[in-house]
Amino acid sequence: MGKYYAGSLLAVLIGFAADLIFGDPVTRFHPICLIGNLIAKMEKAIRKLLPKRERGELWGGALLAVLVVLISAGIPLLLLAAAYRIYFWFGVAVESVLCFFVFAVKTLKKESMNVAKALQTEGLEAGRRAVSRIVGRDTQNLSESGVVKAAVETVAENFSDGVFAPMLYLMIGGGVLGFAYKSINTMDSMIGYKNDRYLYFGRFAARLDDAANFIPSRLAALFLIAAAPLSGLDGKKAWEIFRRDRLCHASPNSAQTEAAAAGALCVQLAGDAYYFGKLHKKPYIGDDLRPVEVEDIARVNHLMVTASVLSLAVLAAVKGIVLAAVM
Repeated sequence: MGKYYAGSLLAVLIGFAADLIFGDPVTRFHPICLIGNLIAKMEKAIRKLLPKRERGELWGGALLAVLVVLISAGIPLLLLAAAYRIYFWFGVAVESVLCFFVFAVKTLKKESMNVAKALQTEGLEAGRRAVSRIVGRDTQNLSESGVVKAAVETVAENFSDGVFAPMLYLMIGGGVLGFAYKSINTMDSMIGYKNDRYLYFGRFAARLDDAANFIPSRLAALFLIAAAPLSGLDGKKAWEIFRRDRLCHASPNSAQTEAAAAGALCVQLAGDAYYFGKLHKKPYIGDDLRPVEVEDIARVNHLMVTASVLSLAVLAAVKGIVLAAVM
């Protein structure tokens, strides 16, 4: 069994390196896209079966979440079991590909840097269009500082959701647990809204995502803090703002990494925002020590990549120690 755990560790390292080099491929056959299609089709089918009342939607959403996680984890489990049975190194290769699809370091950096490039070369309207690709809030009336803040917040928050949490789950349970996590995260991004359509139907998925990210988001923030001085940023301020503002969000997890990033950059993030035309009152995160600027997008990306490599090294070392102890 230890041999397969060692293979899983190697697959995570290969998958991470491949993501840094190639980034997430854009194709409708991407596993996460397929999970998204599964969620959409199952939602349609379940809504037809259950009554359109509060209890019916709650149970329907819970049923969808359980089935999606089971299918998303079950297929990689069968695939890897067959691959490793055929040949150990073939199993490592297949699991490396699965790990590659789970990470999003290069894509997160690329999409957020597109916002900076648009602002610098084409102006505010182009910046608004670029940032609308990576945020859920309304962007049509954002100022330049609002566009920059949105991009910075997205990088900070998605370091946890798109990099560290997948990495942690991959280290613990390989491609199977990694895909289980990504299915939970994908469900939250699709149906975890507090609007008329998903207030009840998406509640279970949203709570499941909160639970799955509770520990990873806090560990991710600590890695951002540790990476701040390595990135030329303020580690002391990152720790101070993290301790003070890490719960300044409706979500128990989202402000963890945002607070660490705001402190490291010595800027103020968050505040009120519009979603689907409605104003949502949100507290500020961080101190307004200086105005945000376009260069902060590059700075937070440097912080994110440094924290990603640092966390990979630490988690791989921990898993290596555990493997050495049990083998």
